[in-house]
Amino acid sequence: MKYRDLKIQTQREAPNNARTEGFSHLVRAGYMTRENVLSPLGEQAVKRLQALSNDPAFITRLSLQTIGTEGEIYFPISTGPVQVIHCAACGYAAHREIAKFKKMPFSTEVPLPMEKVHTPDCNSIESLATFLKIPKEKTAKALMYTRISDEQFVFIAIRGDMTLSETKLKSAVDGLRLATAGEVAQAGAVAGYASPVGLKNVLIVVDDLIPQSPNLVAGANEVDYHLLNTNCGRDYKAEFFADLTLAKQNDPCINCGEPLSEVSALQLVINKDNDFQSILLALAEAHRDEKGLTFPKSVAPFDVYLMHVAGKEMDTRAKAEEIYNTLTEAGISVLFDDRDERAGVKFNDADLIGCPIRVTVGEKALKEGMVELKLRMEKENKLMQFQNLVEEIKKI
Repeated sequence: MKYRDLKIQTQREAPNNARTEGFSHLVRAGYMTRENVLSPLGEQAVKRLQALSNDPAFITRLSLQTIGTEGEIYFPISTGPVQVIHCAACGYAAHREIAKFKKMPFSTEVPLPMEKVHTPDCNSIESLATFLKIPKEKTAKALMYTRISDEQFVFIAIRGDMTLSETKLKSAVDGLRLATAGEVAQAGAVAGYASPVGLKNVLIVVDDLIPQSPNLVAGANEVDYHLLNTNCGRDYKAEFFADLTLAKQNDPCINCGEPLSEVSALQLVINKDNDFQSILLALAEAHRDEKGLTFPKSVAPFDVYLMHVAGKEMDTRAKAEEIYNTLTEAGISVLFDDRDERAGVKFNDADLIGCPIRVTVGEKALKEGMVELKLRMEKENKLMQFQNLVEEIKKI
């Protein structure tokens, strides 16, 4: 394809909204706009990736350091929009909202008698734990919803040191909204001091760690009061148990028990579907230098960047056009820089765009029946008879 047909607009300076070096290089090279919209060159790059994706091992051939499994693959990057839980020991990886972890009981003590205690102004887990001088692991957290389909009040109980996963909750009980103050009061609960103890006509859903956590402190459904030593099964009954909480840094891996890490990432594959724009961004992060992109041949949108340098005695553009047709007919993909621009501008743009091979048609070499060939990742150029060009490029 020809440079002017793709309407490529390169930039010398990094965009002021650049989130990463890879994004900056893609914008500067004209693959996408500052608004993260693919340009025609970017669309060409994505088409190349889509063609390659017919290979089941597509992602593994991109020279990217990824984590995850075949159906969910991530590219770790500090500015990534997705939080991923990852085990470096066994390779387990999952979106934080659905990641599993090995839940560890806080203690194995026997159930103790329930006791009501005065806890003034302790309407949060933090204030309660501080007041009672206990770890947050010894408390129960209350979350209250209403099921939209039938207006059923739903009481969720998780351990106080855990965080609810809205995604896991939706999987367990779909169609929920936060309960209103009136609905909480009607159910007999008190916000900030709530527990399932004593409630009637409510759907109680409990995180699966709660039954393994004896003698938790929970609300007494009365302002400024809590209950010591509440035990699921004895003091209240759950409709069912489910994994409802988020995994976090250093939780034990569900598979091997080793500490998990939490990383930011780009999600490249979602439910076995490739996100090609994210893959392009990951490639830009992995394959770049100070001059621009350095795409390997396997993923570059074009094999060759062809350019001509205007001569004083010879029509270098006509010869470049002839070479362009020859390479294209031989099945080699070519980006032909057909602009009437200075050589320095074209050399810079070639480095920015990152094709693996640059072919330069200049008057001096052309008089000897030669063209200049340079690999993007090498410093030296070499001269070559243009009749041998197709064979040499295919060999590379």
